Amino acid sequence: MAKTSTEKTSTEKTSTGKTTAGNTATGLKENVAGLLCYVAGWISGLVFFLLEPDNKFIRFHALQSIIAFGALTLASIIVRLIGWIPVIGWIIALAFSILCLVVWIICMIKAYQGQWYKLPWAGNLAERNMQPSGK
Repeated sequence: MAKTSTEKTSTEKTSTGKTTAGNTATGLKENVAGLLCYVAGWISGLVFFLLEPDNKFIRFHALQSIIAFGALTLASIIVRLIGWIPVIGWIIALAFSILCLVVWIICMIKAYQGQWYKLPWAGNLAERNMQPSGK
């Protein structure tokens, strides 16, 4: 089915960093799909990255989720080993867990608000590599 000129196939950033509504392959609202990219960490990011071939907003949040939470998952393995060290290891493990929780919540809130919120290194990497599939 051909798209009419009034339909949008991707999102546009506004001057405030928020997005305008666009079509999604999943049938979800764009901000809801962006939030869901973070719900199960890198796994839900991967699902939405594969399901959403054209929507730049969703692909950005999906890829940022894959990169950030993939790295945090790998880092958690090291932190768990450090956590065996009495007192200092426990403090490091607790601080890391709180950091992960805060990053996760912020990412979900910002995506739901329709913002292209970029994490310091993962956001830049995601933005460079979010080209729609087949292009």
